[in-house]
Amino acid sequence: MSASLRQEVYDYVKSRYGAAPEYLWARFPDYAVFRHSGSRKWFALIMDIPLEKLSPALSGRGDILNVKLDDPLYRDMLIGQPGYFKGYHISRGCWLTVLLDGTVPLEDITGLIDISFGAVAKSAVAK
Repeated sequence: MSASLRQEVYDYVKSRYGAAPEYLWARFPDYAVFRHSGSRKWFALIMDIPLEKLSPALSGRGDILNVKLDDPLYRDMLIGQPGYFKGYHISRGCWLTVLLDGTVPLEDITGLIDISFGAVAKSAVAK
């Protein structure tokens, strides 16, 4: 993902939800977490990883976005399409990983961020 696309994602999240990236790990200074202001739960996580961890067909390092989808059928429908994978490094089945290399258009990425924000907002209301 280019730095400008990363910035577009950051700008979208900031303008839409008022959330700034949090950098929680000194060992991984480029990993950015976005939290819901009410529940404080993560609704997006951007990481750069060795891409072969997603698929043996990929190589090098690249950026990914993890988002939460509360509809397992929708998540499963996306997995396997170009640029979509099971949630990387998040064990719960409701997470989806999106490869941020331009395969998935920004409009689709922002739509998934909106769904993820809604999914964690529900948990804030339930408390």
